[in-house]
Amino acid sequence: MLPTNTTEAENIVICLSAIGTSKLFHCLATNIISDIHLTGDTQCFPYYTYNEDGSNRRENITDWALTQFQAKYGSEVTKWDIFHYVYAILHHPQYRERYAENLKRDLPHIPLLHKKGVFLTAVVIGKYLMDIHLNYEQAREFPLKWKENQNVPFSWHVEKMRLTSDQTSVIVNESLTLTGIPQECFQYRLGNRSALDWVIDQYQVREDKRSGIVSDPNQLYYEEYIVRLIRKVITVSVETVRLVNELAQAVKMEDWMSETEETHSIL
Repeated sequence: MLPTNTTEAENIVICLSAIGTSKLFHCLATNIISDIHLTGDTQCFPYYTYNEDGSNRRENITDWALTQFQAKYGSEVTKWDIFHYVYAILHHPQYRERYAENLKRDLPHIPLLHKKGVFLTAVVIGKYLMDIHLNYEQAREFPLKWKENQNVPFSWHVEKMRLTSDQTSVIVNESLTLTGIPQECFQYRLGNRSALDWVIDQYQVREDKRSGIVSDPNQLYYEEYIVRLIRKVITVSVETVRLVNELAQAVKMEDWMSETEETHSIL
């Protein structure tokens, strides 16, 4: 999927929570090699596949699938449109709710929508969702308020962050607290946690008791990285929630339902 550095510039992988997992279904796009537990236990579906040396690039969406979509929505539909459409549907709240049990034991089946206009809306939203998830580090920083503790020297260093009990603030360290967290950001969840919860949990200093090896996420050459990341992830979370709500309003369950409730495996 990502055999060389070059492929990371052109390929995108949709990572799904694996079959048989007890966690709620979720997915995330990546263009770098992901941990096998990125979404719990992860199954990956790339846009391209390659030989081990990066040669022989092949599109992973079949010509058969392209034919189905073009017959339904017009010859201008591309395989990238299908890929973005799949990402949108996998984020659709009604889709996840209706097929929750199916998604625990089977790969996702992607429905064809009845109307071209609704399909094109889903493509646009899916593309935007994928873009902000891939490029979260380029997101604007959410305007949180800074509360500095004047009794201690200011520091960017993070040992272990934590949320306040009302989840409106994150205590970065003894010298800095960020306040004004919008509550809607907690609605964007990857499994059982929000994206913000994941960052707070992962970006802490840990020591392996057996080896004594210390894992330290602080970057000497970019001291403020973690604080800036917190603000960017909040922006991405709020924007994801907005887009998913927009998707739910634009694409209703009746837009894909039929008497037989036919769905197709696209990936």
